[in-house]
Amino acid sequence: MGANLSAVAYLIAGICFVMALRGLSSPTTARAGNLHGIAGMVIAGATTLAAPGVLSYGLILAGLVIGGAIGTVIAIKIEMRAMPQLVAAFHSLVGMAAVLVAAAALYQPDAYGIGTVGTIKGLSLVEMSLGAVIGTVTFSGSVVAFAKLQGMVGGAPVVFPGQHWLNLAIGVAIVAIGVRFVGSESHGLFWLMTALAFLVGVLIIVPIGGADMPVVISMLNSYSGWAAAGIGFTLENSALIITGALVGSSGAILSYIMCKGMNRSFVSVILGGFGAAEGVVAAGGPARPVKSGSAEDAAFLLKNAASVIIVPGYGMAVAQAQHALREMGDKLTKAGVKVRYAIHPVAGRMPGHMNVLLAEANVPYDQVLELEAINSDFRATDVAFVIGANDVTNPIAKTDPTSPIYGMPVLDVEYAKTILFLKRSLASGYAGIGNELFYRNNTMMLFADAKKMCEDIVKYL
Repeated sequence: MGANLSAVAYLIAGICFVMALRGLSSPTTARAGNLHGIAGMVIAGATTLAAPGVLSYGLILAGLVIGGAIGTVIAIKIEMRAMPQLVAAFHSLVGMAAVLVAAAALYQPDAYGIGTVGTIKGLSLVEMSLGAVIGTVTFSGSVVAFAKLQGMVGGAPVVFPGQHWLNLAIGVAIVAIGVRFVGSESHGLFWLMTALAFLVGVLIIVPIGGADMPVVISMLNSYSGWAAAGIGFTLENSALIITGALVGSSGAILSYIMCKGMNRSFVSVILGGFGAAEGVVAAGGPARPVKSGSAEDAAFLLKNAASVIIVPGYGMAVAQAQHALREMGDKLTKAGVKVRYAIHPVAGRMPGHMNVLLAEANVPYDQVLELEAINSDFRATDVAFVIGANDVTNPIAKTDPTSPIYGMPVLDVEYAKTILFLKRSLASGYAGIGNELFYRNNTMMLFADAKKMCEDIVKYL
């Protein structure tokens, strides 16, 4: 395939990727967005394979078969509750790929058309350094995020005195080594720079608390995009540059939106200096009296309400209760009850986690509203049905400056006439703090598996 035809094909692929992002911005167009993304990737992949510099189609085919088989198995077997850690794991692979390509270009520059060993172009060395550093930070940071989400390590922030100064010192050292590497092309300096970047990736993620993990996923998504774009320049591949830039910029924008939704500093997110407050456990523990009810009690309150707002959280994902919840919502709607779903920007473990689950259960899109659009309606709502959400409804975020979630906008379910709080126990949320709502006079706790409780409520309805 000629250079001009390749350029046109890559441009078409880039347009498909832009249309994919546009489609993914709304649940109603998300499927079309996915199809555009697939089309763009097929075009970009086919164009790359048609390039005259391909040496072994056998190895490429083997990689496609092995990778495709692994991806297919994962896609079939993965549970929706495990999707956040899967996303983190995939981000780590993108980062590692960037590092490996940079290393390959360093050791075999003639294969990439950037010079020969000892005479690599200066600009290529800069691109190589950026790709390797950002890719390594993405890899190690994503591995830590995966471990936190998977429960392999605690979700609590890991902090120590002088942490930010250490991060700054390592960052300065990486820049200095990078400058020296560009001037010397030393393999040793390349790997030293990579090792320090690995350490930075760990250090900027470990101080982040559980409540902020959705922002971490979004941030790492952005990093993976920039890593891919950096390597795209090294490979002189316009499709990779376009794709990486789109992922990097969209991830950064999403991170900014989520930071705004959590009242966090965007700069602090980039530097890994947020979510590190120790905080205190919310006042009140299991010894305090709570009102608990049954599925029959909940059904009676729901069917006699004029309006119901459902607040889904990670507990719904764990119990895979979205389909039973939709059935409950449908029953109420048919009975004349006004049913809506309130989504917090960081509910779950990744951006849009609850939106994805509700869309999977075919919940009508017009019933799903974001925090800003529905928060003022709780005061006029008869029943707020909270299913597995904790931190995003915790009023302590508005009252306790020592809380790790202080300042984060929360859903004002406390103002509903009645709160039905579906949870297995009085245990704290992912941020490690209790919820004062459990003990409010207008709260009835429903202690049960979320899916089983919703199914039982449907029976009584």
